[in-house]
This record gives sequence, C-alpha cells and structure tokens, in this order.
Amino acid sequence: MIKMETERLVLRAFTLEDAEDMYHYAKDERVGPMAGWAPHESIEETRDVIQLFIEEAEVWAIVLKETGQVIGSIGLHDRRPDPSIQHDAQREIGYVLSPDYWGNGYAPEAVQAMIRFGFEALGLERIWCGYFSFNDQSRRVVEKSGFAYAFTKQQELTRLDGRTVECLVYVQLNPTFSTH
Repeated sequence: MIKMETERLVLRAFTLEDAEDMYHYAKDERVGPMAGWAPHESIEETRDVIQLFIEEAEVWAIVLKETGQVIGSIGLHDRRPDPSIQHDAQREIGYVLSPDYWGNGYAPEAVQAMIRFGFEALGLERIWCGYFSFNDQSRRVVEKSGFAYAFTKQQELTRLDGRTVECLVYVQLNPTFSTH
C-alpha cells in the first residue's frame, strides 16, 4: 500500500497503534451510522477492524500532517455498483472523518488524492462514490469532489440495524479513457 500526501494530510496504511485515534471517532454516534455501521463499543473492536484493514490493504488512515493524528479513513474498494458494466476497471471510494474535523475540507482533499491515485496509478476507468440519502456531509463531499449523479438504489444496512435506505450513487470517469 503506497503512502500519499496532500497539502495537509498523509494517507497511509493503518497500524494497530492507530486504535486509540480511530476509536475516538468510531465510537461517535454521528460517524458509523452515516456510513452504515454501528458505533464501536470497545477499543478491541476498533483493533479488530484495523486488523481487517491491514489484511485487505484497501483502506488508508487519514492523518493530519500537523499533529500526526489519525482523523479518519478512506478506502478504494473493489465494488461494482452498476451490473451492466462489470468488465470496466473500477473501484468505489468510501470515507469517514472524525466530527472534530468536519467542515475543514479534509474529506474532499483525501478523496481528490484517492481519485488521482485510482486514475493515474491503478489505471481505473471509473470511480464510484455513494452516500445514504440522510448523510448531508457525504453529499457535500461528493459534490465538491466532482462526481456526477448516476443512479439511486435501495440498500439494506446489514451492519447497523437492518433497515433499507436509499443510496445515491455517483461516478467519475477517467478523462484519459474514451467511453464508446
């Protein structure tokens, strides 16, 4: 997993030493439910999640350069929301950010770095990003990051409370690929 830097952030692999920083925001009721998962109930649960991130190698820690603190996570997941184009090289961006840092432009900054990485280093043809209809913070990040609306789908929140919600799906196409 490569390390990326932006003006104010470092995107790097998680380590188990990040558990305390991650638990600080992962236990917050304003974070997980907006992304479809239940708040963490213990630091041990956070360590287990970090261990999965390490094994899967598709989720980066969002680190504030100024302090070295982990303030969120961003992933580039092998998910294909549109069944009609399964053959395209594509990934889906997902992110969470500590509410302590909302409103400072950190999420769009991390998303832009991930888009560049996906298109330039991985040669992706398209990158997806979705959010639940009740998540205004994510809606603003998607809009600021230049994604275009693609479609809305129903999704069951199996890792939260099992309810079905609307997921608005957006896409960006790699400008170097033509889409015949």
